[in-house]
Amino acid sequence: LDAKWTDDAGGIVSLASFRGQPVILAMFFASCEYACPVLVSDIQRLRVQLPPADAARTRVVLVTFDTERDTPAALRAFRERSGLDAHWTLLRGEDTAVQELAMLLGVKYRREARGQFAHSNLFTLLNSDGEIAHQTPGLMGDVSPAARIVSALPSR
Repeated sequence: LDAKWTDDAGGIVSLASFRGQPVILAMFFASCEYACPVLVSDIQRLRVQLPPADAARTRVVLVTFDTERDTPAALRAFRERSGLDAHWTLLRGEDTAVQELAMLLGVKYRREARGQFAHSNLFTLLNSDGEIAHQTPGLMGDVSPAARIVSALPSR
């Protein structure tokens, strides 16, 4: 995608900047009351299963659905609450960019009346060329197959 995204530090990022390394990508929103914290926990469990060298070369990218409320400050607060280190990048974008990314990933979402989002709980493994290598449904499932795939993905 050619879209520009804003990270939780206020910097401008393109998804192409992650090329050359494996990426674990998930869509979420910071004020989620249930599924998103569990999805992040699933990714944290996956990272723990990686050999240290593979964990060091793999990026995690979280992209928010909530373009209205998830400001860089809200994303930064989520990072702190969740204990996410520098291997994690939290991004927000324009509505159209979020919709396009969700469509490309096969992630379905819709805003509900009280401001929450109903959404697919899925994380995607991207190879070093930014292509989908694997997708895993989240929410307390077995992440070991995904960890094996990440370890097998080469870096450029």
